[in-house]
Amino acid sequence: MNQWEEEDWENTILDFAHLQGEINYKQAQQSLENLLLNLDLKEEEKQGLETDIEHLSQLLQKLEDSVISIAAFGMVGRGKSSVLNALVGQEIFVTGALHGVTREIDQTNWRLDKENIGDSEQKVQKLIKAVENVQIQLIDTPGIDEIDGETREALAHQIASQVDLILFIIAGDITRVEYQALCQLREVGKPMLLVFNKIDQYPEVDRAEIYSTIRDVRVRELLSPNEIVMVSASPLIAITTKDKDGKIKITRQRGKPQIEDLQVKILEILHQEGKSLVALNTMLFTGEINEKLVKQKLIWREKEAQKIIQKTVMTKATAIALNPVTALDLFTGAIIDVAMILTLSQYYGIPMTQQSAIKLLQKIAFSLGGITASDILVTFGLSSLKGLLGLATPVTGGLSVVPYVSVAITQGSIAGFSTYVIGQATKVYLANGASWGENSPLTVVKNIINSLDETSILNRIKWELKAKLSKKIHH
Repeated sequence: MNQWEEEDWENTILDFAHLQGEINYKQAQQSLENLLLNLDLKEEEKQGLETDIEHLSQLLQKLEDSVISIAAFGMVGRGKSSVLNALVGQEIFVTGALHGVTREIDQTNWRLDKENIGDSEQKVQKLIKAVENVQIQLIDTPGIDEIDGETREALAHQIASQVDLILFIIAGDITRVEYQALCQLREVGKPMLLVFNKIDQYPEVDRAEIYSTIRDVRVRELLSPNEIVMVSASPLIAITTKDKDGKIKITRQRGKPQIEDLQVKILEILHQEGKSLVALNTMLFTGEINEKLVKQKLIWREKEAQKIIQKTVMTKATAIALNPVTALDLFTGAIIDVAMILTLSQYYGIPMTQQSAIKLLQKIAFSLGGITASDILVTFGLSSLKGLLGLATPVTGGLSVVPYVSVAITQGSIAGFSTYVIGQATKVYLANGASWGENSPLTVVKNIINSLDETSILNRIKWELKAKLSKKIHH
């Protein structure tokens, strides 16, 4: 393959990667738009999540503006701000002798052109052209040793989860604090470059030895050699002069930054996988926030669902207890259960038709197995007895009212308990997006029954039912 064929093949591969990146980017943008449009959160459900929702909006704006974010991390005195200034070609970020000059997060945009890249090779110009339609945002962060470990870890995770590329700045062999921070940042799963700064301060032999130690020992399990770059963002150059008496005087001045290797490395990453990188990072961060939103939604809806179920339990228990006709007992109970399923489905945002609610009720009832069978037997038996006691009341002058109430409470409680189980099973089904998840309906219902304190629930229903029936009888 001649040189022309090699270049043509390379361009074809790059064009394909660019096209795939555009597709990934559009998919991420569409997915984020759909998430924000379909949050389906009530105002009370948004409590405590306002910042996360705002982050999603900012993320969408970032996609629309084609912004790629690069954040610099490092200990105080390693030259984070100087590295970013050298990349930009201007003194944007504050530097100085004070310990921890960067107290807050700072940022600026990196405008790419041949003047501030400093390398006019064809390769570099090609890389610049490839990313000319994106905004590159550089972010400076406080020194990792300026804040305590727990806060540092939280801040690092917060920033790293939102950016697309991480620059970790060191200025010699890695310390324990730096290694720990590097591991924490690596866990976020973002592309990273380890930037060995201030190489001008080391003799060449010492510099090579430190580099080898870092590469082969310190970060061998965390980074590849291709992810380590040596720079001198603000080199000090010795200038020799003679005074009027002919004495030699040595002064140190700031020289031209040796930053080209880092600039080219960043451009290569952005050229090869820039938009795919942004798309991936967007979906990772979106997924993390969406998980919190779903969890919050389920917590609130769990509370409301429990209220709906409890209200339905007492409605059905009371209706069954007051109805002396067996056929109407069963029919009324089914109507109430279907109404509960429809109400829960609306609350969980999964609309169901009456027919589909009936089918779900049948599936749950079938899964109840022995409980349903005993429920029907008790319902028939107690309904017949209750009917006889109800007919006998006028003849006996009210003497059979007490046993009638006792039978009605027992029957209503059993009916209420079955509705409680049906409600819990429906809640699981809806919380899983109208699915039983990995388990069968039978397994779900069985797990629910095993987790319930049947005696406690029945006693609570009986207590409330007794109070309601007592009021009706005395009236």
